[in-house]
Amino acid sequence: MELQPLSEEVPVAASRPGMLKALSACGAGLLIPGLGHAILKKWDRAAVFFGSITAMFALGLILQGRLFGPDFGDLFSILKFVADAGSGLLYWVAWLRGAGEGVPAANSYDYANVFIYVAGLLNMLVIVDAFDIAMGRKQ
Repeated sequence: MELQPLSEEVPVAASRPGMLKALSACGAGLLIPGLGHAILKKWDRAAVFFGSITAMFALGLILQGRLFGPDFGDLFSILKFVADAGSGLLYWVAWLRGAGEGVPAANSYDYANVFIYVAGLLNMLVIVDAFDIAMGRKQ
């Protein structure tokens, strides 16, 4: 009885176009939520992801949440920044314009911050989804 390999290896030259497509989709999704799916012509997913992530981010700002800047003083500051910045250009445009000062005395402050964190973390998951679609692992 002869053992057969579990999977066939793909030549490096054959996988480069797929990898380039995947990296461009991931880069686009990192800039604007849902844009990676739009590049992959998954229009319905692109619209849902863009709308939901943008709405969560905007709601976080409306509820007087705080955008944490690139402060690498301690672990929690780093994690807050990474979660916020995961929203891509939404974060950078708002942060550079001075939005997201946050009002800790507001009743909605903690909820607002969670909306902003979840928007960024959800966008990171959306980028992984775009990568899987581009590589052919998912439809």
